[in-house]
Amino acid sequence: MPLMGHLRELRMRLVKAIAAVMVTTVVAGLFYKQLTDFVIAPLPGCTPREGSGTTPAGRCGVIATNGLLSPVTLALKVSLTAGLIGASPVWLYQLWRFLAPGLHRGERKYTLAFLATGIPLFLIGAAFAYAVLPTTARVLISFTPDQATNILPVDDFLDLATRMVVVFGLSFELPLLLIMLNVAGVLSAARMAGWWRHMLIGIAVFAAIATPSSDPLSMLALAGPITALYLAACAVSWLNDRRRGRTRAARLSPDEPSPLPTSDASRPGR
Repeated sequence: MPLMGHLRELRMRLVKAIAAVMVTTVVAGLFYKQLTDFVIAPLPGCTPREGSGTTPAGRCGVIATNGLLSPVTLALKVSLTAGLIGASPVWLYQLWRFLAPGLHRGERKYTLAFLATGIPLFLIGAAFAYAVLPTTARVLISFTPDQATNILPVDDFLDLATRMVVVFGLSFELPLLLIMLNVAGVLSAARMAGWWRHMLIGIAVFAAIATPSSDPLSMLALAGPITALYLAACAVSWLNDRRRGRTRAARLSPDEPSPLPTSDASRPGR
């Protein structure tokens, strides 16, 4: 395909992906209040209110509106975030369709397998982030002085929740990346397991940097599952290396002679 053909194909895929995002964003905009309530639900003891106040459970108050344009901005942000997540199967499929013509048949099979595995892993990571949000919020709010009230704008907490969901979701893709390198023959299971000390240190540093909040609970909540997934990737890669070794051994014929050196310089004593 010439360059202009690739550009036309890219434009068509982009139009379909953007149209899917726009449709899901409009649909999410009809329920943005319910989505906002779902986002701030992990806040312990905090309820939306017009002003500030002290709640018995967490000494915090949520400001739902702060300014004339804040409700519109919040609705657009919530709707667009939900639209991107809801339309992810469509734009991921469009991305794969754009790349598929340049792949071999075996590469297409592996690409579909990794795509089918990567999406559930991302969703599991996102669900895990949402599950640990109440504990994270409770730990952070506990630092509030007894005579003070922690005023929480909804859009700030939405940014924190979104970053945690994205970071946890992408972090859960680590075993998939390692397995991809193993299947491609770039990284063996023995080498992967030999890096366990460096991997543990790297996972701890990544968890400390990547978590939006600086509390140790969130860092441990991120580092623990990543470590377990790293060990699972080592196990899967070890099974794949054993299968690859048996396949290579089956291809060797016992009656086939070994190649002999033909150069005089390679003979002993020369």
